[in-house]
Amino acid sequence: MNPRSTAPRATFQEQVLDTLGREICSGQIRPGQLLPPEADLCARFGFSRIVIREAIKSLAAKGLLEVTRRVGTLVLEPTRWNLFDPDIIFWRGESAVFDPVLSRDLMEMRRVIEPAAVRMAALRASDEDRRNLRSAYMAMARAVAGKGDYVKADLAFHNTILSACGNQFVRQMQDAMSALLRVSFDVITTKPGGPAHSLPLHEAVCVAIEQGDAEAAERAALILIDGAEEDLRELVPVRALEVRSAPAVAQVTR
Repeated sequence: MNPRSTAPRATFQEQVLDTLGREICSGQIRPGQLLPPEADLCARFGFSRIVIREAIKSLAAKGLLEVTRRVGTLVLEPTRWNLFDPDIIFWRGESAVFDPVLSRDLMEMRRVIEPAAVRMAALRASDEDRRNLRSAYMAMARAVAGKGDYVKADLAFHNTILSACGNQFVRQMQDAMSALLRVSFDVITTKPGGPAHSLPLHEAVCVAIEQGDAEAAERAALILIDGAEEDLRELVPVRALEVRSAPAVAQVTR
């Protein structure tokens, strides 16, 4: 998977947050472990106690850590994590070996949310929503032809559907769903010819929504998800093998 960004975050606090978050979500720092004392973290990162404390507060708010005076800063079990937090989704997806259970759960979530959202979008989308969806599809087509970022366009396509479905609760989930989709898209698009193969499947969804055909839209969405799930089953073991056979490279790209 391509890393979300190789550049450091904008602030010192965000840099500490990002580094510790990745280490926890990848298992380098395991549940039940204590983080090093504050002074040690200051020495490691070269930042002040205020910076370290703010990063710890943010990680605690995400459910990754629990801070107690007597024990220290404890790494919590994944069952305590805010799994819909976009940062946690990215950190888990960017871990050294993509978790097969995570990929399974991602696809199950897509099956729960997307077909219903596509069906509602076909019934409720405004003219502007339909134009935006067609625009996102055309950006995907240009990317397949070598002129653009396919993953960015694909995310715009699916985000447009989530917005167009007209459900306030689904709309509230957009950031989390976008992060979930990004994790799977970054893997799936590494398959040679994968984007070109999925393009007509996306067009079928787009056309059905444009025509207001809810049943056709739902069928097309399920076919699209079936193909993505098959690609993930094929690619996740390959990616894991590549990472294990090249540990030095994986360490450098963290």
